[in-house]
Amino acid sequence: MKASQFGLAAVAALVLATGAQASAQDTKIGYVDLQKAIQETSAGKKAKKDLEKEFNTKKADLQKKEADLKKMGDDLEKKKSALSDDVRNKKMQELQGEMMKFQRDVQESQVNIQKKERDLTAPIIEKLQQSIEKVAKAGSYSMVLEKSEQSVLWAQKENDLTDSVVKEFEKTSK
Repeated sequence: MKASQFGLAAVAALVLATGAQASAQDTKIGYVDLQKAIQETSAGKKAKKDLEKEFNTKKADLQKKEADLKKMGDDLEKKKSALSDDVRNKKMQELQGEMMKFQRDVQESQVNIQKKERDLTAPIIEKLQQSIEKVAKAGSYSMVLEKSEQSVLWAQKENDLTDSVVKEFEKTSK
């Protein structure tokens, strides 16, 4: 590369960098903690209450089944020496079958709770997105990011739009 070509390339790079820097200064970026926003809205609080009620009902049912299984295991252990090998093996298989069924019930319950949570929060998130758009436009933000541990590692507190979004959400939900 000739000296004049190098000089032109350096000037072009400097012009591009200066232009990019000026453009970056015009860019205004905010962020919203969606989980916090969901939890702070009245709709989110109601959804959480409904979800907890269902979860606690299912939890009580599963705890009862777990206690029954423990009792079956304890009874089998106490009577183990008095039972014939065939009967003991049959009872152990029966207990293992019940334990596997219980584990499936626990997994199914977790999947159902997660689905219910998604079903309850989906309309809230949709309305929050509309509120985010209104707040972003009113504040002349170029971009709004979702705050999470993986995406926004650090940002200035004044760029946190969560409280404004919750207020806008509540205002439009009435």
